[in-house]
Amino acid sequence: MINLTIDDKQIEVDEGTTVLEAAKELGVPIPTLCHDDRLKPFGACRLCIVEIAGMPKPVTSCTTPATDGMVVKTVSEKLHRLRKTTVELLLSDHPNDCMVCISSGECKLQELAYLYGIRENRFTGEMRDHNKIDTNPFITREQNKCVMCGLCVRVCEEVQGVGAIGYAERGFEARVTPPFGQNLDCEFCGQCVSICPTGALSGGIWAGKPRGDSVKFTDTTCTYCGCGCNITLRSSGDEVVRVDSDKDNHNRGWLCVKGRFGFEFINSKDRLTTPLIRREKGGQFEKATWEEALDYVAGRFTEIKDKNGADAVAGLCSARCTNEENYLFQKLMRAGIGTNNVDHCARY
Repeated sequence: MINLTIDDKQIEVDEGTTVLEAAKELGVPIPTLCHDDRLKPFGACRLCIVEIAGMPKPVTSCTTPATDGMVVKTVSEKLHRLRKTTVELLLSDHPNDCMVCISSGECKLQELAYLYGIRENRFTGEMRDHNKIDTNPFITREQNKCVMCGLCVRVCEEVQGVGAIGYAERGFEARVTPPFGQNLDCEFCGQCVSICPTGALSGGIWAGKPRGDSVKFTDTTCTYCGCGCNITLRSSGDEVVRVDSDKDNHNRGWLCVKGRFGFEFINSKDRLTTPLIRREKGGQFEKATWEEALDYVAGRFTEIKDKNGADAVAGLCSARCTNEENYLFQKLMRAGIGTNNVDHCARY
């Protein structure tokens, strides 16, 4: 363990802890744009700079390991000026369309502009134009809103192990792009979308949907497979408009393409809303009450069991059910009907 002082507060941390991590443990806020606790430190945005006694100039707190006896200052007139200038430079090459941006109210760059009271920008000049319309239905890229924080590139490489995007060109022409500037063609898991601090990456099916105060948040569990990822449904009225996951969940905020983008079936008009029974062999399905349906199933099970034995019946359950529901199902088959013919669809 090592001891250090941050803004006149002492803290003891494990060796190898960065200054930024130590400050978070103390509850000392340090602005960042490119940092995420789930990824390796990167030090791209330069917003988390701090002053350390004995060092000639500010350093990035996300990449600087804490040392024993270190004295850190996170707030000063110099740091405020440098951070504000960094945000101004980012804004000087950023579209000014917050009013219609899908990330308005959740954009870290917007929050930083508010924090530093930036109403007008003293830096003017040519702006990049890297926008490219992809043909995929899942992820919308608005490259002109990219701040080159590298979060999307790193999550694709470090978490997914896919490397579907990377850096291209240098200086003013630098951008994040799929290989050879082609359309994005990957697993479309949306990890890059979830981690993007601006509106540079968003879900294609989110466009034009409600946002802000009109949206209700509901925590639930994804039903696509047996992993049981925690998700948050964003709904407006009786329609789900978006799916997110918090990084404090057991799945650390990561989702697959189905869990993140495959929610439109919830709002489908083709969903079954009542049990259906085919009352005659070869006949059409007819609507029925739950009582009718359960009585019909129980009766048919009894007929089959009496005529052909219990092993003439088999049960197929689903990984989309809870553990408790699956337990009750196999209990019904084994104890109620008397067969061990039970399987499930937990395989991908």
